[in-house]
Order: sequence, then structure tokens, then C-alpha cells
Amino acid sequence: MTYIVRRRWAHAAAAAVAATLVLAACGSSDSGSGSGSAKAADGAAAAKAALAKGGTITVWAWEPTLKQVVADFQAAYPKVHVNLVNAGTGNDQYTALQNAVQAGKGVPDVAQVEYYALSQFALGKSLTDLGDYGAKSLSKTYSPGPWNAVNINGGVYGLPMDSGPMALFYNKKVFDKYKLPVPTTWEQYLDDARKLHKADPKAYITSDTGDAGLTTSLIWQAGGKPYTVDGTKVTVDFAQDAGTAAYTKVWQQLVSEHLLAPVPGWSDQWYKGLGDGTIATLATGAWMPANFASGVKAAAGDWRAAPLPQWQTGAHAGAENGGSSLAVMKAGKNHDLAYAFLQYADQGPGVQARIKGGAFPATTADLNSPAFLDTAFPYFGGQQANRIFSDAAKNVLPGWSYLPYQVYANSIFNDTVGKAYVSGTSLTDGLRAWQDKSVAYGKQQGFGVG
Repeated sequence: MTYIVRRRWAHAAAAAVAATLVLAACGSSDSGSGSGSAKAADGAAAAKAALAKGGTITVWAWEPTLKQVVADFQAAYPKVHVNLVNAGTGNDQYTALQNAVQAGKGVPDVAQVEYYALSQFALGKSLTDLGDYGAKSLSKTYSPGPWNAVNINGGVYGLPMDSGPMALFYNKKVFDKYKLPVPTTWEQYLDDARKLHKADPKAYITSDTGDAGLTTSLIWQAGGKPYTVDGTKVTVDFAQDAGTAAYTKVWQQLVSEHLLAPVPGWSDQWYKGLGDGTIATLATGAWMPANFASGVKAAAGDWRAAPLPQWQTGAHAGAENGGSSLAVMKAGKNHDLAYAFLQYADQGPGVQARIKGGAFPATTADLNSPAFLDTAFPYFGGQQANRIFSDAAKNVLPGWSYLPYQVYANSIFNDTVGKAYVSGTSLTDGLRAWQDKSVAYGKQQGFGVG
């Protein structure tokens, strides 16, 4: 498997990106410079015709398996040329993208946009509604989490490229050594954390120094809905949210009892901990295996995948962590050809190319295929881990929403909730501070926030 770019939730430029995106929502025009045929009744036919006619499109994306997709696409359609540009990862690209939109030049035809950031670009009127190409009919072809993420205010503003249904990755060697049960509930996970750290003070159940993505994903899995979004009407409420209360009850004990390794994710120390067993588990998206194989080679055969622990005994609730869409930029020059590329990459042969490269699909046909389910992972001791991931995708709880300025909200997480990891501030107080700052920012940007 090739290396899959890791999911990152916080970037330095987030505040600037959020401000320009949200302000754009108030001043952007609905008109774009793209082909008028995007609004024709038979948009699918227009996309097909664009392939026969040929042309050039520019795609901004950092995900490495798209290189093979582009090569295959150009081989299948020799009249088409795709200019694949890595304009940066996550918010680095979003900053460049918004600068191009504001300048009115240099905007790509297609852009990779993570699910949590998609609504900002949609509200900023920077994206083409793919409903004009019949995209709404694709609802059953994608797993619920990613499909919900690309549907915003009645429009479809991207096609899911991958998904991140959550699972628990655990070091079997460590669990066997200390006779720890693989936890099926978060309370049991807490108990394992205590036993492990008592047996070996250098070992921790996991690492966490404050991560907005992990926090919101676990609240999501607990049934929480701290964000409600209806157009420009937004509610932020961690204080009254039952899912948030379930999360803080367990996670506060992990923090207060110093049961979490104080190691930032994706750091050299983090990789070392995953390799030597001092970090024993990782709750994250199903895109993680390729990162294990490439970044934690010394522990090959030690790790396994398991269903995510539950907040209630006997439940089967899941959540997403990570994943991206491909979107057609409204200011792009060739909407029809751009959508044809999206279909190839996210619905057609491109999906298989990306799976072979280590990506985790959002397409239900692939998630349910015997070939996919029966894939043995040498890194996980031959385990058919996709069976666990596929079930996780089916069990993602519906109804989750991100803020239409989530990029900004995540950028201030460490200044609010993050204090609970390094001071006497509680997670509850940190989340309240996060809520207050998110509400204040939304009001400043013209949202109706409660």
C-alpha cells in the first residue's frame, strides 16, 4: 500500500481562511464563468459529450492516489488533459483557493475539500451545485456519513472521494502481555487505561494533547449534536448536549488521572510510541492502515483493528473521522469536463485505483464487495480488517452537522478545550469556552447564532 496523507484538523491559517470564506457568502454572485450547460436538464449528457470533445482541466488536490487516477483517466480519454496541482494540504490549499476566488483568476476546475470544510465553500458560493448533473440520484451509492457531508442546504456540492468510519486500532502484543480485554465500551477502555499504566508507567492507552477532530467525532458517536445548522442560522450548544456529557464523563477521567500520553499526533515521538508499545491504541478513521504500514514498520504484526468502543453497552454506533470530497469550482472554466472527472474518480474506475493505493472508499458497492471484505492485511497479522471498517461505515449515526465556519472553530480548539490537557481547566469548561468563542465569531460574520 502507498502512503495516504494523514487527516489533519488544525492549521495555522484557519482563522484567515474562515473569515474570507464566510464574508464571501455575503458578497458572492451566483454567476460563474463556467459552461452554461451545467444548468441544462441533461447535465449527465453534457459531461459525457465533454469527454468526447476533450480539453484541459486543473485539479487541486494533495491526496497521492489521485496521481494514478489522473494517469488512467487520460489514457481512457486521450483528448483530455488533467493538470494535477498540489497547492498544499488542508488549510494551506484552502487559503490559496480562497485567494484565487477573491482575485478572480487562477481558480482550478476541481478541488479536494475535506468534509468539515465543505460547507464554508458552499455557503461562500464558490462551488457548483452538482444536482444539475443528476448527482442527487447517487445517494444510495455512497455510505451515509460522506453523503450527508456533501449535501448542504438542499444542494450537492461534491462527490465523496473517501471516508473515515472510526475503528479502534490496538496493539495486540501489549494487550496480550498485560491480559487486557479488547474494550467494547468506553468505560472498559478507561479500566484498561488504568491497568496498563499501573503495570507499566511508561505505557499509555493512547495519546491525546487536544484534538478537535477526535473530540467532535467521539461526541458524534455518543449521539451528540452540539451543532445545528439551517442555512445561516446556527446553534452551538455543548453545555446541554447529552453526547458531549457522555464524552466528558470518560475523557475527563483519562485526562485527570494522567492516563493519556502527552505526545502530539503525527510527531516523531508519536510514531515511536506506536512502534514500541508505549501508545497502545488509536481511535481513528479507517484510512489509518496505510499510515501504519508506512510509518510504524517495526510493529508489523503487533496491531489489530476492532470495532470502536461504545458509550452504551450493546450499542453499535459509529462516527466519521476524516475524509474528503472532490468539488467543482463555480469559477472554473469547464464545469462539464470537471464533473466527468469527478464521476470517473469517485464513481468509476478511479475508485478501484485508489483502493489499490490504500484509500478507504465511500462507495457502498465497494464496501460490500467480497474482494474488498476478504482482503487480508499483512500488517495486522492477516486480519480481514475491512469487515470491521465496512460495518463501521454502515453504523455511522445520522444527523451530524459541522459549523459553516468549522475551519475557524477548529483553529481555536487548543486555546479553549486544549487548556484542559495542560492546566486545571475541565473539559466541560473548555468546551463552554469553545462554544462561547464560536458563537461570538459567528455573530461577527453575520450568522444568526444561538
